[in-house]
Amino acid sequence: MTADPRISTGNEGLDIVLNGGLTPSRLYLLEGAPGSGKTTLGLKFLMEGVRQGERCLYITLSETHEELAAVVASHDWTLDGIDIFELSSAEEVLGDGRGQTIIHPWEIELSATVDLIIKRVEEVQPRRLVFDSLSELRLLSQDPLRYRRQVLALKQYFAGRNITVILVDDLTGEHGERDAHLHSIAHGVITLERNTLEFGAARRTIQIQKLRGVSFSAGYHDVQILRSGLKVYPRLIASDFHTPFVGDPVPSGIPELDALLNGGPMRGTCAIMTGPPGTGKSSVAFSYALEACRRGENATVYQFDERIGTLIARSRSLGQDPDGPMEAGCLKLIQMDPADVTPGQFAWMVRKEVEERQVKVIVLDSLNGYLSSMPEEKQLILQMHELLSYLNQQGVLTLLINPQQGLVGTMHSGALNISYIADVVFLFRFFEAEGRLRKAMSVLKNRAGAHEDAIREIKFDSHGIRMGDPLVAFRGVLTGTPEYVGDRGPLMESRPNDSQ
Repeated sequence: MTADPRISTGNEGLDIVLNGGLTPSRLYLLEGAPGSGKTTLGLKFLMEGVRQGERCLYITLSETHEELAAVVASHDWTLDGIDIFELSSAEEVLGDGRGQTIIHPWEIELSATVDLIIKRVEEVQPRRLVFDSLSELRLLSQDPLRYRRQVLALKQYFAGRNITVILVDDLTGEHGERDAHLHSIAHGVITLERNTLEFGAARRTIQIQKLRGVSFSAGYHDVQILRSGLKVYPRLIASDFHTPFVGDPVPSGIPELDALLNGGPMRGTCAIMTGPPGTGKSSVAFSYALEACRRGENATVYQFDERIGTLIARSRSLGQDPDGPMEAGCLKLIQMDPADVTPGQFAWMVRKEVEERQVKVIVLDSLNGYLSSMPEEKQLILQMHELLSYLNQQGVLTLLINPQQGLVGTMHSGALNISYIADVVFLFRFFEAEGRLRKAMSVLKNRAGAHEDAIREIKFDSHGIRMGDPLVAFRGVLTGTPEYVGDRGPLMESRPNDSQ
């Protein structure tokens, strides 16, 4: 006997987390604090049923039809095709002939409410049903034992009727704690959480607590409530995307720079550009993106720190042409807004670029900006490690800009030190010679093969990016406090007619 096919929740990200969707004709618990997105998710589940030609019923014990219509309008949706059963008025439960409601025992209110619900279900014969919410049923029951017996009775009633049911729980019980008994009754449990940060937008997450007989992606997954509805960003698991390592060199278009690494860093590796601000890290990384476009490949640059306009202006001043690749669509510059992105959302954005645009070079500028955008997130280092592992397995060259604190002398890495993850490490430094401030670069590490161990001067001018001979006449350049021990022969000057 073949297993029942999965049914979609109407949410692409949640379906991925569930490995295809929900098992039909089962009862599920959707729990979360007020404002976490439960109603939005429940309505989208019913809208997907309408799209599939199924009868759908929304039973609301707390919200009015007008309130639901307002939620739907905020997402540019429609309630067409969804039967709404509103039980917010006491007249429907107790009848118009009552005198004072205080003389009616709560047992009568609960029984009358359940009878009305069952009667409506029998009339509509839905394939999908959302019951919003259990907190009202809990209040009507008053006694915890009676409440749990009533929920179990509802489950037994829905069993065998070919209805996929979602029970919504607001966690409004004592101390807002989850009901373990409900967890044991439900076939699956989906939990939405909302956390308010000290600065920036609230962070929402979703977690599958359990799903009987089905494998799913465990752990927390980031969530956003957008105009289009609830956006779920499945947690990235790099091991699910394993591919053989290719290892072709990726050139930068700067022959002297490529010679340092015998042709360039390999595909499927991660390179870190580290050094103080202003030493040219972003310009060198951007050169790899532009060269990828010249080869007919796609590249994406994520700007966390400086503005895109500044990056483009600087590239033009170096004699480069970023406009052509941008107009052709092979070069994409994305401005990241601080305090408005989560690690899961960013990983999903990157994944879409790789899978939909077949991007081969990605620049993240910078690691400090990435960290500053998510100051209260946990395990950022592990999440970045997972993202880089995924990109490596997709054959993408990832270039990370890692500004160091300070300009000269002893320097420190930023708070997110992931140099141990990098396959290639480029080190940039300032040094002083003959009363002028100059820049130097060297390759400290290359896991994929040999590299030149010399320290070379690097110059940025209107003719592009150039590299000079090894700085053999200097000692201590990498420390930021170099000592001159030779003549000025190895130093570079501007070319004739260069703009000063």
